[in-house]
Amino acid sequence: MAEASGEQFEALVRLMERLRGTGGCPWDREQTQQTLKPFLIEEAYEVVEAIDEGDPKQMMEELGDLLFQVVFHAQLAAERCEFTIGQVLAATTEKMVRRHPHVFGNATASTAREVLEQWEELKRKERDVAATIPVSALDGVPRELPALLRAQRLQDKASRVGFDWPEISGVTAKIEEELGELKDAMQSAAPEEIERELGDVLFSLVNLARFLNLNAEEALRKGIMRFTSRFRRMEEALRQDGSRLGEVDLEEMERRWLQAKRRESASSA
Repeated sequence: MAEASGEQFEALVRLMERLRGTGGCPWDREQTQQTLKPFLIEEAYEVVEAIDEGDPKQMMEELGDLLFQVVFHAQLAAERCEFTIGQVLAATTEKMVRRHPHVFGNATASTAREVLEQWEELKRKERDVAATIPVSALDGVPRELPALLRAQRLQDKASRVGFDWPEISGVTAKIEEELGELKDAMQSAAPEEIERELGDVLFSLVNLARFLNLNAEEALRKGIMRFTSRFRRMEEALRQDGSRLGEVDLEEMERRWLQAKRRESASSA
């Protein structure tokens, strides 16, 4: 199976070279790593959507599209004599072996948490060796991550060096404190102050998700999906009765919303 996969991967690399080569695709030949950035992000999110929908065929297709973006970026780098896809694979394999000493070496790690702690320590040592400026315990979290995900990753890193609440009660008290400050800011009607306090509330809520061993980004994504489903059910119910949004009052919309919510709960039971 590994040999067959290798042959398929080589075929994909050759296809990419053809698309970028003389007589290849005009669109592909015009692309740069900057122009491809939105596609890389989009394909990653489409993989996530396929996972959520539980469709193996769609997931296979979306993973292929994401892999194609990786090969595309490596081809652009190879054309500039920076690195090749082979070097990408070799570097990744070497790094994964190095960061799993409990599998490939003499270290021990019996729980997932111990693995993460060991991983972070290895990354820190690697940064210390490579850095020309002092490094932070928060380094390694991409700035381009969605805000909720980035907040949780930063909080995880801070927690691993002991900067954390000892109990969840401290987290909930902080949320209440931040909500009070937001309410106070709302009285001042200063947009910058309101925005700052709202950001603190959101950051504190992410911390609560972390303490509950939940992913804040995933929780919000699922909340958005529920809202979208219920809203569309409400629209459909109104259409079936010959009405539409904008023609009924808020009380009627609220009644339809609760009906949609109950139907959703019944269908998922």
